[in-house]
Amino acid sequence: MAAIEPEEQLKELGSTLTGIEQVLDLDGMRRDIAELREQSADPDLWNDQERAQTVTRRLSYLESELGKVEGLRQRLDDTVTLYELAQEMDDADTRTEADDELAGLHKAVQQLEVRTLMSGEYDAREALVTINAQAGGVDAADWAEQLQRMYLRWAERHNYPTEIYETSFAEEAGIKSTTFTVKAPYAYGTLRGEHGTHRLVRISPFDNQGRRQTSFAGLDVVPVVEQSDHVDIDENDLRIDVYRSSGPGGQGVNTTDSAVRITHIPSGIVVSCQNERSQIQNKATAMNVLQAKLLERKRQEEADKMSALRGEGTSSWGTQIRNYVLHPYQIVKDLRTGIEVGNPSAVLDGDIDEFIEAEIRWLRQQEQQTA
Repeated sequence: MAAIEPEEQLKELGSTLTGIEQVLDLDGMRRDIAELREQSADPDLWNDQERAQTVTRRLSYLESELGKVEGLRQRLDDTVTLYELAQEMDDADTRTEADDELAGLHKAVQQLEVRTLMSGEYDAREALVTINAQAGGVDAADWAEQLQRMYLRWAERHNYPTEIYETSFAEEAGIKSTTFTVKAPYAYGTLRGEHGTHRLVRISPFDNQGRRQTSFAGLDVVPVVEQSDHVDIDENDLRIDVYRSSGPGGQGVNTTDSAVRITHIPSGIVVSCQNERSQIQNKATAMNVLQAKLLERKRQEEADKMSALRGEGTSSWGTQIRNYVLHPYQIVKDLRTGIEVGNPSAVLDGDIDEFIEAEIRWLRQQEQQTA
């Protein structure tokens, strides 16, 4: 097959970028930015810390998104000029520079196009992430802690704020569970494909015979609740326990019984929060987490009901989605999209965008097939 000429590639990229600009509604983004800038300039805004942080996060996100699109449009125009210059001057170095820029544009436009695929009801929301150690004993607890670090590093790479609500440390090493939020618009739409079981294969550092160990950790991703959400919770259905916050090795985080654990008896859902020093604040945060999990359960039940009416199988939540193999060879492979990466160290350090982008496309295809 003959290679596509750069002029045709640039024309195709320009058309794709125009489609992205229309979906993202740049004029609407500019209006929202102007309104948020006006709100952020109001000195009374910071009387409500939570609202102020929401406004500034949203403003920062929109400015960044608009800058990306406008920057890509400028790069596209500059690349067209660069090819014209290379042809006029008959200069190989300029042509090579233009080819390199064209390759970079392809990747950048594809990444931005993924953003337009996130159009679900809750995709624009922040994400609430829970990780639980599963089968594998102490190795599973250590694996759960590695996964927590991987997602926190991923968020850090993108300058997404995070807040850890609760971490339950295991006795020997690692963690039993953790819950944290990724406080960025579209964090849920970005991360929802990560929901499921993650499998690690390695030589166990906790086995004195150096045997290979397989361990599992489960990841749960739900959208953060907003004021418009309606989740009925009967106080009589709750069991609320308070306890002392603690870190690894029993080290006291504080000296009061401020941590809160809430059990929703009908569903069996248990949530905890220990990051605040106030028991009242921890209870409020734990209730928000419970509402988010109940909202997601309700959404999933409705989706399963629609699938049953169509005669389809129900959604398989909590199934194994990705293998991380460190021995006898090194590879990370997603079982749904087929994406493989031969550098697990980079993946575990938060370099997971390739997996995330592929699964967003995969999820969109699944949803279109069942629509």
